[in-house]
Amino acid sequence: QVQLVESGGGLVQPGGSLRLSCAASGSTLSGYTMGWYRQGPGNQRELVARISSGDSTNYADSVKGRFTISRDNAKNTVYLQMNSLKPEDTAVYYCNFVTYLRPWGQGTQVTVSS
Repeated sequence: QVQLVESGGGLVQPGGSLRLSCAASGSTLSGYTMGWYRQGPGNQRELVARISSGDSTNYADSVKGRFTISRDNAKNTVYLQMNSLKPEDTAVYYCNFVTYLRPWGQGTQVTVSS
C-alpha cells in the first residue's frame, strides 16, 4: 500500500516562496505521472501541476509561471517550488498519482497572508 507524505508548508507573506516535498513509500514513483493538488477553503480539490514519467510538465493557468514541479526518482520524491505566492494560493496541498489516484496523504497547509 503506497503512502504519500507531504511536507514543507507554512505561513508566508504575499510574494514569498515555499518548496513542498512529497515522499512516497510502498511504491515507486518512477514511470508514473505525478501531480500536486490543492484544496482551498470552500473549494474542491484541484490539480495544479503535473509531471510525466518523462519529466514533461503542465500547470493550471492560475499557477503557471510561478510554480515548478520536479521529481527525484532516486529519492522517490516529488517537489513543488512555489514562488510569488498570492493569498489565493492558500490551501492544503497534496500530491498523488494522476492516472489512478492512491489514498490521499495528510497534505501540507500553505497559508499566504500578511
